[in-house]
Amino acid sequence: MKYSINTPEGTRDRLFAECHDRRSAQAALTDLFLRRGYAEVSTPEVEFYDLFLQSGNPVPQEAMLKIIDRSGKIMVMRPDCTAPIARVAATKLKGLPLPQRLYYTETVFRSDGEHRGGSSEIAQCGVELIGGAGKRADLEMIAMAVDALRSCGLARFHIELGHAGFFRSLAARMDMAQSQIEEMRTLIEGKNFAALGDFLEPCRDQPACAALKRLSRLFGGAEVLEEAQALAGENEALSYLKALYETLNGAGYGPYLRFDLGLVHQIDYYTGVVFRGYVEGAGDAVLSGGRYDSLVASFGRPAPATGFAVDVDAVARCRPSAELPGVTMVVHFEDSELDRALAAVDGRSPGTCELSHCAALEDTLALARAKGAKRVLVLEPGRERTVEL
Repeated sequence: MKYSINTPEGTRDRLFAECHDRRSAQAALTDLFLRRGYAEVSTPEVEFYDLFLQSGNPVPQEAMLKIIDRSGKIMVMRPDCTAPIARVAATKLKGLPLPQRLYYTETVFRSDGEHRGGSSEIAQCGVELIGGAGKRADLEMIAMAVDALRSCGLARFHIELGHAGFFRSLAARMDMAQSQIEEMRTLIEGKNFAALGDFLEPCRDQPACAALKRLSRLFGGAEVLEEAQALAGENEALSYLKALYETLNGAGYGPYLRFDLGLVHQIDYYTGVVFRGYVEGAGDAVLSGGRYDSLVASFGRPAPATGFAVDVDAVARCRPSAELPGVTMVVHFEDSELDRALAAVDGRSPGTCELSHCAALEDTLALARAKGAKRVLVLEPGRERTVEL
């Protein structure tokens, strides 16, 4: 009986240039983070499920990959990096002054649903600014989100800004149960225009109905803020976004910024500015982040915070793929010449020269031809020679 050995659903093997592309993107991001004063932290790949219940469930329960430890406690493969880092900041780092600038290069694990084609393993590079409050912290984070994508060599991308407080302020003016507000949030986030219109039709006479009905369409340039203000009236969240944009635009970041006031995902988790990054060639956001001022306090240390994560593989796929060097030389050597053989390999460009384990020179020549090498270096006691192919 034949068995087909495949990787589990949502996982796959990465080979050669794809591995190089991932490492290259990670190196560009971590270099930026280090230059901006961020220090690296790493958390376990397995965490207690209770950690994410305590943090307000940034990831839906059904998206978590669960396991049971020997004591019967439910554990999950790390579905999110922010909550574990908030735990670390509130415990292991509680004696250090705020703000703390932290970065990570980790893999998160999420179940995307059967046969949906998503990845269960997501390589992320991200930053968390723990204890960073107010406008200047948000400016730093949004500017670094732009610079993160620029550092990866991407040209055609943009960052979309929203604000959790805008949706909250509109929803508070509606006579709705919490379950209805959550249903409305889902329709807005999914930009399900028709269903949202039908849902709000019974509420058409309520004060914020017109603005909420239009909310999923309020995306684009800075003019979106003017339209939103005309619909909703004076609004603190809109004024704050406008102030952020004016400062960022003055610093040269304006061409990379757009607005999406329908960014209402995980509305109970985020407390202020939220943003996502989109790159031409990627089907979904490659960067996501925002302000989450209540999270660190849930672990015992009140502190405002903001941050973002980059999907490294998604970014790497949008960059020109590296052309890895091919083998141009194979070294044939006798056992007594191992040190010379290794020195010959080490002295050439990585990936262009390799050892032959063949005892017969004819076999080494055949191997070199199969690999496309141009020559064979033959090392013998007291001499060497090169065979051109």
